[in-house]
Amino acid sequence: MRILVAVKQVIGRDAPLRVNAARTWVEENDATFEINEPDAYALEAALQLKEKHGGEVAVLCAGPERAAKTIREALAKGADRAVHIELPEAAALDALGTASLLARAAEAEKPDLVLTGLQSDDLGLGQTGVVMAERMGLPHATIIMEIDFRGAAVRVKRELEGGWFQYVEMPVPAVLTIQSGIAKLRYATLMGIKKARSKEIKTLAAADLGIPSHPAAVIERLYMPPRARQAQIVEGTPQEKAARLVDKLRTEARVL
Repeated sequence: MRILVAVKQVIGRDAPLRVNAARTWVEENDATFEINEPDAYALEAALQLKEKHGGEVAVLCAGPERAAKTIREALAKGADRAVHIELPEAAALDALGTASLLARAAEAEKPDLVLTGLQSDDLGLGQTGVVMAERMGLPHATIIMEIDFRGAAVRVKRELEGGWFQYVEMPVPAVLTIQSGIAKLRYATLMGIKKARSKEIKTLAAADLGIPSHPAAVIERLYMPPRARQAQIVEGTPQEKAARLVDKLRTEARVL
C-alpha cells in the first residue's frame, strides 16, 4: 500500500501576528513555522494504516525552502520519504493553484490513498483535498474519522452534524480529508530524528509543474479586527429583558 500525505507549513499558533506593509498577509520575517495541525492528523492516520497493513508513507509538501523543516518533522515521525515542491518566497497561490500543483506531483507517485488535513490553520478554506481529487479524477470523502480497507475498496466513517455519522465505501485509489482528533498525535523520537536525516526528499520545481501565473482568488486587504468595548442596557420588566436578550443572542451574536 502506498499512502501519500499532503502537508502544509503554516505560521505557528503562538507566533505574534502583524499585518505586513502591503496589507495582503501577515509579516513572516520574524514568525515561527510549524506543520499544519490538521495535516498532522492526516499523517498520523497514514502511519497507523502503514503499521496495520504495511506499505509506504510518503509526504508531499508545496512551499518555499523553509518548508524542508516541516518535511523533516514528518519524516522523523515515521514517513518513509518526501516530495518537496519548491515555491518562490513571494508565490501567492490560492487553494486551486496549490491543489493543482499537488495533484500533478501526486499523479506521478501513483498512490493507493491520498490523505490531507480537513483544512489549513491559516486560511481554513477546506478545499485542497477535494480539488486534488477532482484534478486527479479520483473518488473522495471528507471529515474522515475511521478508515477500513476491504480488498480493493476502502470504507470510511464521516462525521456529520449533530452527532451523526455516515459510512461510505469507495474504490481505491481515493482521496480522503481527515478530521482533526482522529487519533492521538505521536511525537518524533530521537531515533526517528536521526533516521530522518538520511531519508529521501525529492525536490520538484513548481515551474516544471505549471505554476499558475494568475491565481483565481487574491487577498486584496487584510486587517486586524478592531478592539472595542460595547455595552447595551436592556430596559423593561424581567420578562421583557429576557425576551430582548434572547433576540439579541439569536439575531446579533448568532449563538442560539
